[in-house]
Amino acid sequence: MPAGAERRGLPQGRHLWFLCAFALTVCQAEAPVREEKQSVSTSSLPCWLVEEDFVVAEACAPCHDFQAKTVPECGSTGYVEKITCTVSERIEFRSCRSALMEQHLFWKFEGAVVGVAVVFACLVIIRQRQLDRKALEKVRKQIESI
Repeated sequence: MPAGAERRGLPQGRHLWFLCAFALTVCQAEAPVREEKQSVSTSSLPCWLVEEDFVVAEACAPCHDFQAKTVPECGSTGYVEKITCTVSERIEFRSCRSALMEQHLFWKFEGAVVGVAVVFACLVIIRQRQLDRKALEKVRKQIESI
């Protein structure tokens, strides 16, 4: 570097240290976040969320018409299992996903993937034919010009 030429870019020496110290101070000066605990009575929470032991009384099954209207857990998946809490002895329902439903979703997904693959394979074939035609036309023009 010639004498008298200034070097631009990152600060050097002590300027760099001051910059780092300033950045650290700014990062640490954030206002402390207040943590407010919400007091929720454990009686309103289901027993499987309160780490209480429970037993599955009825396995995962589709909701009946009456259950679909009265049990809110039926709304998300359409399947529900009956739970018996061991300590509080409450009977509750929990939304679940059945193996049959998962199988149907899997095959729908596989069908969609195969459909997309076929569409893109067709697009590749069409594009390849266009490129082949262009290349043949170019070669034909070159031969005609000879």
